[in-house]
Amino acid sequence: MTQPIDRRAFLATTAAGALAAAAPALAQPGSPDAALRAKLDSMFEALVDDSPRFATSLGLDKGPRAAMKSRLDDNSAAAKARRLERSRGWLKELRAIDRAKLSAASKVDYDVVVYQYDQTVTNGDKWKFGDVGGNFSPYVISQQRGAYVNVPDFLDSQHRVTDAADAEAYLSRLHDFSRAMDDDLARQRADVAMGVVPADFICDLTLGQMKTLRDQPAERTVLVSSLVKKAKAANLPGDWEARATKIVSGEVYPALDRQIAAMTALRAKAKPDVAAWALPNGDAYYADAVKASTTTNYTPQQVHQLGLDQVAEISARLDTILKARGMTQGTVGARLMALNVQPDQVFPPTDEGRAEMLKLLNDHIGEVYKLLPNAFRTLPKAKVEVRRVPVFIQDGASNGYYQSAALDGSRPAAFYINLKETSDWPRYNLWTLAHHETVPGHHLQIALAQESTQIPILRRAGFGFSAFSEGWALYAEQLSQELGANDADPLGEAGYLQSLLFRAARLVTDTGIHYKRWGRAQATQYMVDTIGNTKSRAQREVERYFAGPGQANSYKVGHTVWVKCRDSAKQKLGPKFDLKAYHDAVLLSGAMPLTVLERHVDEWVATQA
Repeated sequence: MTQPIDRRAFLATTAAGALAAAAPALAQPGSPDAALRAKLDSMFEALVDDSPRFATSLGLDKGPRAAMKSRLDDNSAAAKARRLERSRGWLKELRAIDRAKLSAASKVDYDVVVYQYDQTVTNGDKWKFGDVGGNFSPYVISQQRGAYVNVPDFLDSQHRVTDAADAEAYLSRLHDFSRAMDDDLARQRADVAMGVVPADFICDLTLGQMKTLRDQPAERTVLVSSLVKKAKAANLPGDWEARATKIVSGEVYPALDRQIAAMTALRAKAKPDVAAWALPNGDAYYADAVKASTTTNYTPQQVHQLGLDQVAEISARLDTILKARGMTQGTVGARLMALNVQPDQVFPPTDEGRAEMLKLLNDHIGEVYKLLPNAFRTLPKAKVEVRRVPVFIQDGASNGYYQSAALDGSRPAAFYINLKETSDWPRYNLWTLAHHETVPGHHLQIALAQESTQIPILRRAGFGFSAFSEGWALYAEQLSQELGANDADPLGEAGYLQSLLFRAARLVTDTGIHYKRWGRAQATQYMVDTIGNTKSRAQREVERYFAGPGQANSYKVGHTVWVKCRDSAKQKLGPKFDLKAYHDAVLLSGAMPLTVLERHVDEWVATQA
């Protein structure tokens, strides 16, 4: 990542108005703005000091924090309780600040952070199992959660090795890995005692991933091979392979065996198709999960109906496109499924086929960059590339995810695409995928926030808000279509609409599972019939929804609010509406809850009228 951009002159001349003009960084000492900024900065420092993984991900595990590079996070029950009390104290201190005396930009900071910690405390007091951050995760250990799956990926993708001290720190983290797994296991046992038992297939998927790591010689695991590769690249002498192998076989594997035994015992208690409704006070839990993930006050029923309405509307638009191509028979989903397997859309399931996909995606991103000045005044300096999801986690990983760049520039941003099944990615889908995950989607939005010198670092690095970022990424897909980024492919618009249809179907499916008590087979079939995805891809999505209630709703609810905000601003401002200025106003202020976004867009509009 490049150095932060200096927007002082920009702020003095643009119409960023109420959302960015009064930069807190320039606040007078002793002012309310300065007091708020000092508090937020101290909170950020405390969060970094409390999380070695966070410090490493930001490139801050050096200098006075160098010792953090040798440790993993403490996610024990005691640490969880301690963090909740710290959040309670922070919220009390923030509320003691007089919001009315803050500048417009500082009011945004205040509203965002108070919202976050109010939700943290309220939900933390109410729900004692799993984790209830921005998105709810009822199961400490699942196919997507837990140290057993996260730490190997973290060590491989984020722990840098440039000298012997870094390599020793890697080994120290390997020692700490067993402790982290045992902490997860202790929390899982406490939650099971409260009646928190996942569906049987979640247990099966989790066991499968655990055994994939366990059932191989220690020296062949990514835990060892990653260190060996990094040490070799850094020209470090020493028998790193033997030392890492000893730790994995003597400490990591026994801890993993304990998790496998516990998950096997839990599997015997598990039932098929149970979801959030089966948790303690499950209906209320899911209602809170929906509010948390969408940062709105939508109810499960409202989300379900929104999904049904949008599925119908988007399907009608796709029907017109498919008929124009001569595809007239069957449902939209069936015709999309047929389109997905046409020879000109399919990549071979080989290393060469996967390499071609990655090249096409990276080349397309370069072309999209050329279009961005038509809609954006401010662009990030950090670049982004597409990589493959590591094979050792692809079975339980989502279809793709974005990893932001390190703040110190030591690691670039990347979009990881799951290429286990190349059939999951027809050619005409790739362009919209790139827009969502890179530019003008996740990368543009997140990198602009990271590079800002005006947004408090707590908000730049610590707060994401799924509904904001995923909603923006879907809006970015729409914007890319409007800019002509899909024009080179005759089916580019179909790929864009299928993406929207996918997210609308998620609203129906997630609420169907957790609110209307659909089983895995019913939910999977709905996704196949509606979207035309392969059964394997649809089922992998559905299994993810079972493990993380509510999160899938954040995408299309977020998109709906983003579109509403822009349409409202255009209607109110008429010919005064400037798309580039609008994008500055909504992006340079950082991520925020959707309720906060709507209010502050209205304030920005008032400065332009």
